Amino acid sequence: MTAPFIPVNTPLLDGNEADYLAECIRTGWISSEGPFIKRFEQAMAEAAGRRHGIAVTNGSVALEIAVHALGLPEGSEVIIPTFTIISCAAAVVRAGLVPVGVDCDPATWNMTVEGVEAVITPRTRAIMLVHIYGLPVDLDPVLALARKHDLKVIEDAAEMHGQTYRGARCGGFGDVSTFSFYPNKHVTTGEGGMILTDDDGLADRLQGYRNLCFQPQQRFVHEEFGWNARMTNLQAALGIAQVERLPRTVEIKRRIGRLYDEHLGGLNRIRRPVARTSYADNIYWVYGIVLNDDVPFDAKEAMRRLGEKGIGTRPFFWCMHEQPVLRRMGLMLDESHPHAEYIARRGFYLPSGLALTDDEIARSAEALKEILA
Repeated sequence: MTAPFIPVNTPLLDGNEADYLAECIRTGWISSEGPFIKRFEQAMAEAAGRRHGIAVTNGSVALEIAVHALGLPEGSEVIIPTFTIISCAAAVVRAGLVPVGVDCDPATWNMTVEGVEAVITPRTRAIMLVHIYGLPVDLDPVLALARKHDLKVIEDAAEMHGQTYRGARCGGFGDVSTFSFYPNKHVTTGEGGMILTDDDGLADRLQGYRNLCFQPQQRFVHEEFGWNARMTNLQAALGIAQVERLPRTVEIKRRIGRLYDEHLGGLNRIRRPVARTSYADNIYWVYGIVLNDDVPFDAKEAMRRLGEKGIGTRPFFWCMHEQPVLRRMGLMLDESHPHAEYIARRGFYLPSGLALTDDEIARSAEALKEILA
């Protein structure tokens, strides 16, 4: 009998999710006006050590609104990691700004202070810090550089729910930070995002932008364009239940990472995730691997072979400086980032969802060993 397919992600909804959703339905508060919204915003702000949380429809629009609200001059340069999701570059471009990419550390997969410093010019106005796949960026030196050059800092903590940097909570750094609540995140609302800041004035602007810039005195008279990016009370109800169990979620994810390490520890044909650095322990948002040079095929072929064995996988991010949409716009044309290019072609991640069982981890690891034998 064929073993069931193991999806790359299955969320865990075993807390108060059903009760809170039932409350929304029972009371009729299903829109963006319900009481769970404010509770969720406060809970996420507290979880990240922030003063203000603004719930929105997804993590991509959270970045868009956050970048726009900083009011950077048109044509300004924003430094981003090239190894990230397209949302980061899109938020910069849609604000009339210019993305400038930096390479990643080959071990942690995160942007480095050396990379950032090398591309700062008189046109640079901001740095977008993006924590990748389980470990945060080494923040202190990058933040010091931002202060030295008077640069704004946007922290994309989409994959870092519950993670810390030197004991301080991720999502609590920079002028503004963002989270995503897609189903594969440690906190999910199905779809959804959050913008966080400590700046009262910025928080007011963010609140307006996510709600079409309605005016309190005369609702349908608009001084600016905004977004219809309101989260529903139903989503926020899910989010509250998820935040309540966040410490347990982090424990589960780290256990998944340890089990994969045990199963794959003797496999010399891959690079496994770095378990810890001097500033953070890996939170294993996903369990990513990179094929070594002695493997005669790339990540795409490895994923195909694993799929035939019933193992779900997902590719690593493709580099921003190699994105056709950006190259057609004349952006990032002269950039070359060998570390990111390598892991984009030879990296992917194994099943990593919260509902993953020990047997499924063992099966996934064994299938990987078989295709690399």
